[in-house]
Amino acid sequence: EVQLVESGGATVQAGGSLRLSCMASGLSFAQTNVGWYRQAPGTGCQLVARISEGKLGYPGSVSGRFTISQDNMKNTISLQMDKLRVEDTAAYYCAAGPLIVTATYPSCRHRSVSYWGQGTQVTVSS
Repeated sequence: EVQLVESGGATVQAGGSLRLSCMASGLSFAQTNVGWYRQAPGTGCQLVARISEGKLGYPGSVSGRFTISQDNMKNTISLQMDKLRVEDTAAYYCAAGPLIVTATYPSCRHRSVSYWGQGTQVTVSS
């Protein structure tokens, strides 16, 4: 059974930093594509960052502020978030599989991506 477990979500002031981590069991991150999605209340599930076919991608407004990384020895992926904004407030999900889609879906943990974590809440206060 594949399990992805996120950690690191918290409440932080605008301008601050957080680091999210995702650990996998039953799956090797080194052998698949990975990414982070987020969903804020009243919005769809959006891709934040991904490593797909070895290439890093940051669609949307996080480019230059967020950094995705992968540690194959620890079988974890991380999302370093700097210069956080109130609009970054959301539930963040790590995901893995052959496809890390860029399209926005009504909710996360959809079937277009093979594996999902349960999510971790990030709240940025003004």
